[in-house]
Amino acid sequence: MHYIFLAAEEFDRLISEGGFLEWAEVHGNRYGTLRSTVEEQMRAGRTVILEIDPQGAEQVRRLMPSAVLVFIAPPSFVELRRRLEGRGSETPEQIERRLHRAVAELEIADTYDYVIINDDVARATDELACIVESHAPRRLTDEKD
Repeated sequence: MHYIFLAAEEFDRLISEGGFLEWAEVHGNRYGTLRSTVEEQMRAGRTVILEIDPQGAEQVRRLMPSAVLVFIAPPSFVELRRRLEGRGSETPEQIERRLHRAVAELEIADTYDYVIINDDVARATDELACIVESHAPRRLTDEKD
């Protein structure tokens, strides 16, 4: 994972020029995925995985209709709350805001191609790996004679 920090003016310029595959403002911060970076990796035959929110996923689906969207869902709101509180990195108000947002996000999970319930990390990871592998571009070197 590579982060690039941009001045607000540069971020605005990239938005206006279509330089982001997706971007969003989340909890007062702006995040985005540079279109050029994704396209460069795809031209090299690599599978690109983005960890983005539903707002970004909608933008990606619009710009790249062949993208495969995977929604990672918590097993329950009780467990999600426990996980957020267990981090110890957010205030109670921030946790409530995240939980409120999670309700809205779960309502659109059925618009994704796949939904993985993250109740067991090993199983969820295996399921994601199978999805990625099944949609990975085939290369001539992958083919068996």
